Parts: sequence; C-alpha cells; structure tokens
Amino acid sequence: MLEDVIGRSVSPVFVGREAELTVLTDAFDEARKGAATAVLLGGEAGVGKTRLVQSFAERAAADGAHVLFGGCVELSSDGLAYAPFTAALRQLVREIGTARIGSLLPEGAERDLARLLPEFGEPSADGDTNTGRARLFEQFLTLLERLAESRPVVLVVEDIHWADRSSRDLIAFLSRNLRESQVLMVLTYRSDDLHRQHPLRPVLAELGRVAGVLRLDLPRLSRDEVAGQMAGILGVPPLYSRIETVYQRSQGIPLFVEALMECDDGAGEVPDSLTDLILGSVERLPEETQRVLRIAAAGGIRVGHALLSAVSGLSDLDLEAALRPAIAGNVLQIADNRAYVFRHALIREAVHDELLPGEHQRLHGRYAEEISRDRSLVPPGRAAVEIAHHWYGARDDHWALISAWEAAQKSFKAFAYTEAIPLLERVLMLWDKVPGACGDIGVDHTAVLERASEASHACADIDKGVKFVKAALSELEESAEPERVAALLVRWGTFKLAKTKPGALENFRHALSLVPEPGSARADVLVKLSRHLMLTGQVAEGTMLAEEGLALARQLGDRVIEGELIINLALGYSLDGEIERTFEANTRAMRLGEEVGSGQLILRAMANNIDALNELGRSREAIELGRAGEALAKKYGRVRASGTFILNNLAEALESLGRWEEAVQVIDHALSLGPTQSTRHHLMRGRADIALARGELNLVEGILSELGVLKDRQEDFIQDITNNSRLHMGWHMLKGEPEHALAVAERLLNRPNQAHKAALAWRTLSMIRTVCDAAEPGLPERAERVRAMAAELAATLAVSGPVSEAYRLTFDGDFDAAAEAWERLERPHSRAKSLLRAATVRAHAGDKEGAASRLRAAHPLATALLAAPLVAEIEGLARRLGVTLLEEPAAPSPDLLTPRELEVLRLVALGRTNRDIAAELFISAKTVSVHVSNILAKLRVATRGEAAAAAHRLALLSA
Repeated sequence: MLEDVIGRSVSPVFVGREAELTVLTDAFDEARKGAATAVLLGGEAGVGKTRLVQSFAERAAADGAHVLFGGCVELSSDGLAYAPFTAALRQLVREIGTARIGSLLPEGAERDLARLLPEFGEPSADGDTNTGRARLFEQFLTLLERLAESRPVVLVVEDIHWADRSSRDLIAFLSRNLRESQVLMVLTYRSDDLHRQHPLRPVLAELGRVAGVLRLDLPRLSRDEVAGQMAGILGVPPLYSRIETVYQRSQGIPLFVEALMECDDGAGEVPDSLTDLILGSVERLPEETQRVLRIAAAGGIRVGHALLSAVSGLSDLDLEAALRPAIAGNVLQIADNRAYVFRHALIREAVHDELLPGEHQRLHGRYAEEISRDRSLVPPGRAAVEIAHHWYGARDDHWALISAWEAAQKSFKAFAYTEAIPLLERVLMLWDKVPGACGDIGVDHTAVLERASEASHACADIDKGVKFVKAALSELEESAEPERVAALLVRWGTFKLAKTKPGALENFRHALSLVPEPGSARADVLVKLSRHLMLTGQVAEGTMLAEEGLALARQLGDRVIEGELIINLALGYSLDGEIERTFEANTRAMRLGEEVGSGQLILRAMANNIDALNELGRSREAIELGRAGEALAKKYGRVRASGTFILNNLAEALESLGRWEEAVQVIDHALSLGPTQSTRHHLMRGRADIALARGELNLVEGILSELGVLKDRQEDFIQDITNNSRLHMGWHMLKGEPEHALAVAERLLNRPNQAHKAALAWRTLSMIRTVCDAAEPGLPERAERVRAMAAELAATLAVSGPVSEAYRLTFDGDFDAAAEAWERLERPHSRAKSLLRAATVRAHAGDKEGAASRLRAAHPLATALLAAPLVAEIEGLARRLGVTLLEEPAAPSPDLLTPRELEVLRLVALGRTNRDIAAELFISAKTVSVHVSNILAKLRVATRGEAAAAAHRLALLSA
C-alpha cells in the first residue's frame, strides 16, 4: 500500500536511553532465570516510551525472545475489554496458527479464547460469571507459560493508563503468577495522566509490592541529549542557538523536539502551545490530507483502510493519495491488516479536538453507520463497543441507547463486567430522552438496574452495586413482584457482608417473608439465610431453615441447591462440634456436585472437609485434599474464588504440622490472587498465628490493625470473633501484657454467644488458661473469675476428636498428657509448648531433672521452627534451673552431604527462599528444590527449619 513511504522527522539515532535500556535488558535476563515478571515503564506523554520499548524489543528478539505486542486504546474506557491481549493473541495466531495455540492449552480450553478472537470457534457456553472470567485468565497464563518453555517470551502492553478494568485485572493476575517462567511483561503508561482518582494508581501500588516487578520512570532528555536527537534528525550538528531554543521550548520531551524541528523554518518562529506544536506538522500538509486526518481522528488512534475509505467516501487510490503526505510526514504510520495508526496519541487528540461540533457529530454518525452495515470493517469482537462509542459521539440518543445495551450484553459474555457498567449507566442516563426505550431493548428500566447490580457484584464494585440495587428496589412494588424484590434484597445483603456493614440478616429475613410459597425463589433465599444464621451462632434456626430448603430443593429436583443446603447443615454440625458428621455430610454434597458437574459445589464441600480432616487430627490427609482441591479449582476456573478458601484451609493444616515456610508460601500465593475480604481476613489470621509463634510483633500488629481488632470493630461471625480474640490475647502476651490479655478474655467470655466448634473453642480456652496463669500473680481475683467463666464454658463443650482432646488436656493443666497427644498428632509447636508448661510444673515441684528432660525435648522442636519466643522461654527456664539443653553433638559424617548440598543448606539456614538460593548459586529454582529434598531426606527431617537445626546440631556448617 504505502509501505515505501518513510517519515523524515524521527532521529535515526537512539539518544539518551542507554541506562533505561540496560535496566530492561537486565530485567529480561532475570526473567530468563525466573526471577522477574514485569517492568512498569512510566513517563509523561511524548517522552519516548514507545521508542525505548521498540529498541528493547529488537534486542530481545535478536537474543531469541518471542516478542508479542498489545496496546490499549482510549476507546477502552467505553468498554473495549482485553484490547491489548486480543491484539497480542491476534499476532500469535498470525505467527503460529490456532491449531498450534490449541495444542499448548488443555483440551477444549481454546474455546475460552474464542471470547477474544472468533478464530477459536464458538465460545464456551458457561455463563457462570466467576468461572468464565477466572478460567479466561488461567488460560492466558497457561498459554504464556507453555510458550516460554521453548524460548523466552516478552509481552509488551503499551498505554495501560487507557486499559479497561478487565485488562488491568489480567495484568495484575499475570504479574503475580508468572513465576519461574521465562516471561517478561513490559507495561507502559503516561505518568502525567494519573490523577488522584485514576483507576491505574491502585494497580501500580499493588504491583509495586509484587516480587519480580520493577518500576522504571523515563525522564526527559537533558540538553545534550536533545542536541543529539536534533543532530540525528538533521544529519549535521545543530547551531548552539537552535539547540537552546528547541531545548527550552521542548523541555526535553522528544516528541516536542520532533515537532519543533518540523515547524522551524529557520526564522526562529515556534508555536506557543502544545497543540500548536503537535498541529504544526499537520497544518503543513495538503488540505485534502488534513481533511482525511480529521476523519481518521474521529475513528480513534487506529483505523482500518476499508473503514476509512467507507466513511470518507474516497476510493482506495484517492485515499492512498490523500494519506501519502501524512505518512511521509510521520503523522500517520502503517500498521498490519491495512490499518493506519497515529504516530502518537497526542497527535490524534489534537486533530480530533480541532473538529467543529457539527463535524464531530456527523463523522461519528458515519462511523456508526458504516460499522453497523459491515461489522467486518473493525477487528473481531470490537463492533458492538465501537458502534456504541460512535452513536454516543454522534449525539443520536436513540441509537446510542440501543447500541450501549447491545455492547453491555457482549461485555457480559466476555466476562468484562466492569466495562459493562458504564455502558449500562449510559442506557440509564439516556432512558428518559428516548421514548419507547423499553420496547427498543426489550426490558424495562428496572431490569437495566438489576443487570447493572449483577455486573457490580461480579466485579466487586460494591458501592455502585448498592446504588443500583436501591434504585431498582425503589421502582418495584413488593406486592406486585415479590420474587424480584426478594432477589434484590438478597444481593443487597451480600453487598453489606462484603463491606462488613450491618443489616444483612434483616435483608435476608425480609426477602424470605416475600416468598412464602414453595418454589425456587424461596429455596434461593433459604441457602443464603441459613448459612448466615449458622455463621452468626444461631445454629438451631439455621438448621431448621436449611432442612426446609433441603426438602424444597428435593421436591423441585434442584440438586445444586440441595448440595448447597447439605453443606449448610454440615456447617451447623461443625459449629456444634460434630466433626465426623460434618465430614460425612460434606462428602455427600461433594458426590452430588460430581454427579451434576457443579464445580462450585465440589469445591465448597472439599474446602470444608480439609478443615474437618485437620480438626480430626488427619492433617496429612487434609494437605493431600488441599493440593487436590487447588488443582480442581484451577480446572473449574475458580482459583480466585473457591480456590483461595481451599488454600486458606490448606495453610492451616500446614501450620498445624509445623510446616510454616510452606504455609506462608501458600498464604502469600492466595493473597496474590485477590481473594474476597472475608477470605483475605482468614488468610491473615493464619499468617498472624505463625508471626506470633516467631515473635514477629510488628507483623502481628499490622494484621490485627487490618482486621479491625485494635479498634474493636464488630464482627458478625462467631468464628471470626473467637479467632480475633485469641490472636489479640496472644499479641498482648507477646508484649508482656498479661493484664491486657486478661481483659480481652473477659470481654470474649461475657458475650452471649460462644463458639462451640470443638477445636476452635478448646484452643481458645487453652490460651485463656495461659493468660490466667500469667496474670494471676498480679491480679489473682480477676484471674480466678476468668478461670471460673472459662470452666463454665468448657462444661458445655464436646470433645470431638484428638485435636480438641489435646487442647482440653492443656486447658485442664495435664501438660504431660497434652504433650504426648500433640506428639501423636505430629504438631511440634503445640508439643513444645506443652513440654515447657510441664517442665515449669516439675520445676515448681523441685524435680530439676524432670524439668530438664522436658526442656531438652522441647528445645530442638522450637529451634527447628524458628519459634524465637518459645526458644527464649525454654532457655530462660533452663538458665534459672542451671541445666544444659544440648547433648554432645554427634560427629558429622564427611560424606553426609555433597559440597553443593552443603552450600544450599548454608543458605537455607539463613532463611533464604529457593529463588534467592538459585540467584546466589547461579542455578535454577527447580534444581534448588531437588537439593533441598535430598537434604531433608539425608538429615531425616521434614522441614527447612528442622534441617537448619540439624545442621547446627551436627556442626555441618562449621568451617
């Protein structure tokens, strides 16, 4: 077409960016070792981000990388979801074909990619909002990982300040999860566009905390660098005066330097504003070229040749003739698929802003008409959004409303719920301006509000969701449409729970009162209400309603609701301390889920059974089930929903067995997946337990602050209240404040509802026993009152298995029996604490040798766990008794470990991760993992902490 035309105003010399190019190259090298995932490249408009990325991409490609490009467009804010990833996928299809891409994914997974490109066939029919969106993310992650198995991959996404919410979410997801893969993402954005409320700001803040993500700011050019750029453009060194003028006017922004060089006719005249600078090169073009550029600007930063021809009314030859000067002047550039791209978005913006009001409306109307007539004029999947954008720009309210509704429905199918919201808001805004709007789109105004609330719920935009729900409720009469009102009330209650606001229970009860007759609407409400009642301690009523709902579900033949209600009943059994019955009910629900193919049902039941197994002392089985559940969550596309809750329960099982490093890794991974607030709080509580045991006081305080514990924020759920109180007591004890811990115990025991979940309740009571023992010397009467209250609660509790029995023994003060029970359960930290308490009792009885033997058994357990506070207590008591803790170390075998294994062990003992060790020893993380496994086997230990303790005990690291 016009590929032979070459622009003249861009310097052929790459000036002033060697340092930044080195940073990118180093990041690429780190990515090849699995130690980097993304570079966030920020800079103001026109500063040269694109040129830098292009130069880096050329180097990376020459070094064997597969470079994929995707760019965000300003239209994304109107709902063009996943635009950069669609572009990158389209490039990949051209390069290797759909069949090759399909072979890299699990069987049938390419149907998820069909939501982005029609070349992959018909999209999957799964309408589950959480499942489809999550699965699409997982497939894109898998695709990049598989591509990177053969050679490194660089994914360039430009202008993410224009990215739609779905693209931002996918960027964040990939940045957190591209670990140990040879993939580097380079993400550019305009730093000067990021106002305080810009949606990219929190994303950048979040990514800045992700390991392997580097932030790079591109500064303006210095005076000498501007001179170098000018010399590259001119081909000769510029005059000093000209350098000064251009530098002062451009202020070191390369794009402005280019504009000044084009406008400078030797008379020293320069435009007075940025618009003049940008438009200077445009105004020198022929009038017909300028007219066509204005038409192109209305189409966006990129417009296809056929579409531009149709809108302008020019033939192919006439259009090429008109555009040739713009290509030669480097105002437009030629892209693939017979498309034109403005060299810089600022140029397109400046040209578009020059349109007169009538011209603006006419051109957008022409684009809407032509795309509506032939949707193949725009890339696949973009037609609905582009039509909506242009009809709105044309100020045609009737077609703007219809097209916005259509585009919103397309966004739902692509799981782009955030992009659907502004489109639905546009429908609502235009509603009163369009007579007969209800007939035009086939639904009433309230249905649009309901759809908007659904989108808000799917993308967790709770504040907007509440507004939509309230507006919809204001338009409905309970007596006329009770089922519709009930569904909205349930959603409102769900929003309240997500925001930890009061009133959810009232919403659920009101909803139930509106659907008194047996039917699916009542069954749906009963699922939510019965579960909420269980979690707030109202188990009897929750059980009654769950049983009513179960009978109704069986009558209706709805096996999914039947399974959900069985799980709700199992929750009640668990809270009442009937753990075996809990496990059986969850297993029954899981089988139901498998029969009907409900991933949500399977995963919810599985998550609850991980917890049940851990309470039954079958922690190794719980871990196996947790790993299987994690894999299934990925299969069902629910990693960030059900999967994060499974990971929480997996982490609890790992923590109980003293596998704390693994538990922390699981927690960090789950947190990186963006769980719901309630699941995040569960994960943070698990992390706080480990931090308390290791004496990480500041970390514990930060977690308690986030949970609202230090501000006495009210919680609705009994388990959360109990766990928060237990952690609060532990924090005060760690700080040496038993009197404050005693006050927390008093407040908890004075509550009308208490947790009866066996292991949880007995664990809390054992903590209260510890608090009372510590507070008794200074506050004997208060400590005795709290003991009495605790004993009264203990009398009401069941002992449902070996874990609750071990905690009961601790509460009763039978510490030797407790230590034996913990040993059978393979729980080293609890065993070491019981041994210390038993040693203290023996010391007070004058049995020095008995105390010493127990301290010697406890010390290596606490040391291996790096449980510093417990180690300090054990060593302190040993010093006071005048006894030694360590036996004579066994003579180390010189052949026990290889030299490389000794190097790895030394770094393990320093607390380094596999990735840290790999970087230091210049080996892969997978090789480190193999070495660590060999070390654990040879030393006959189970954890990295135990390996470190064994290394010191056997003097393996002395040199």
